[in-house]
Amino acid sequence: MEDSDFSAFLKDYQSGLITALNSLDSMILHQLANEIMAVMDNGGTIHFIGNGGSAATPSHSAGDWSKELGVKTICHTDNIASLTAWANDTGYGNIFAGALGTWAKSGDLVVGYSGSGNSENVLNGMSKAKELGCRTAAITGNYKNGGGGKLAQMVDVAIICNTTSMERIEDMQLIINHMVKEAIKLERNLPSHS
Repeated sequence: MEDSDFSAFLKDYQSGLITALNSLDSMILHQLANEIMAVMDNGGTIHFIGNGGSAATPSHSAGDWSKELGVKTICHTDNIASLTAWANDTGYGNIFAGALGTWAKSGDLVVGYSGSGNSENVLNGMSKAKELGCRTAAITGNYKNGGGGKLAQMVDVAIICNTTSMERIEDMQLIINHMVKEAIKLERNLPSHS
């Protein structure tokens, strides 16, 4: 790749990310923050579910939110023994529904991460969360012009990143986690670690 081509690619990537950032709806981000603070106040738990890059980001965020916000936060992809047992014994589509059936309770918040919004195991997990009386949220994107997929239609709070690029959607998932966490720390007057 020529230097000029590489520079053009970088500028295009940056431009797409900036567009997605500038398109975030502050009201919807505030709704997610309010859902999180409700769980902080009721002593509940936040549950993260997702696949691939959308499983790694929630792992990062579970560490941040539990440490910095003092809220019980579980990323269900972090327990590999449980995840593979559910997959082996009941099928991969059931890994999150199975785990949530064990761990989640009414008043908890389940946040699903899916670039397309159509991951079967995340959708099944959200159905289980609703059955259990949990609040639900999604951080997804416009992958293949899907508008957040089925996931965005079934949750209480849907953040749909304005990009069709899976990479930029995954970038945005981490940025959103940090933005919401820092906003809550400011609102609750919690110590800053930055």
